[in-house]
Amino acid sequence: MTRTGACIAVFLAAALVLTSSTGQAQTYPSRQITLIIPFTPGGSNDLVGRAIGKKLSEVWGQPVVVENRGGAGALIGTAAVAKAPPDGYTLLLVSPTFTINPAIRKTMPFDTVRDFTPIAFIARAPLLVTTSTRLQVQSAGELFALARSKPGQITYASAGIGSINQISTELIAFSAGVKLSHVPYKGGAPALNDLVGGHVDMFVSSIPQALQLVRSGQIKTLAVTSSRRTALLPDVPTLAESGTPGADAETWWGIAGPAGMPVDVVNALNAEINKALTSPELGTFLTNEGAEAEPMTPRQLGDMMRVETERWTKVAREANISIE
Repeated sequence: MTRTGACIAVFLAAALVLTSSTGQAQTYPSRQITLIIPFTPGGSNDLVGRAIGKKLSEVWGQPVVVENRGGAGALIGTAAVAKAPPDGYTLLLVSPTFTINPAIRKTMPFDTVRDFTPIAFIARAPLLVTTSTRLQVQSAGELFALARSKPGQITYASAGIGSINQISTELIAFSAGVKLSHVPYKGGAPALNDLVGGHVDMFVSSIPQALQLVRSGQIKTLAVTSSRRTALLPDVPTLAESGTPGADAETWWGIAGPAGMPVDVVNALNAEINKALTSPELGTFLTNEGAEAEPMTPRQLGDMMRVETERWTKVAREANISIE
């Protein structure tokens, strides 16, 4: 082959790849998309996933089927996406558990950096520092003062070892300089039930789980864990305002896919999800969840998840949280 012929061949090959990639993005999606939520139905992850799936289905005119694959601390559903074809038709709802698992588990069936493609961020929401009404404290400052006077005697509930409730509470305890005793439950609902009954002293809860109990006076909320107050409970101060800086912790949601997804498909998904976040319907839904939409690029989401994993790894090490 002549030098000119070789150049032409290289040019045609490059053009073919570019045309194929562009064509894929232009025709995506052309069939059903499956959004896997690695948790059982009914919680915030499920509700947020179904809300974003419904909106995308309306926009694309293609069904977005939500599939709950809970179990093993979200490993089952997450592993299924890691092994799926990287064509954009199998997606994963990611949340704090995605960044907590590598911080607390010695072995996992996937690598959260190597085996996934970050796509889009959805929203973040603060957690509530709630206590039993039997505990005679009226502020976070009073709670931590009591905990200092009774090291290890103040109990806190969680939805299980390695849950956002546990690891965020340990971050708060470390920042406040107190020692608390962990009481794990099989989910947030039984933890809240025992908080109402006064069987545990404290629970760091999502807003939707605890809001009605707070408003009805069955439990108390002393602070929010975000850097800003929440509009749903504007009179509740932040932990920093209460004298405990450095303990910010939030729940959040995003979308990821298997590693190796075409860049054009990732960008198309990111653009459509970011656009969906501006819709009044989704905005109202997120507000009612105590959440704020926050569009990100895929790279920003990837960076955020790496930072979160590093932070939770440090907390897990200090609090000796691990799962074999």
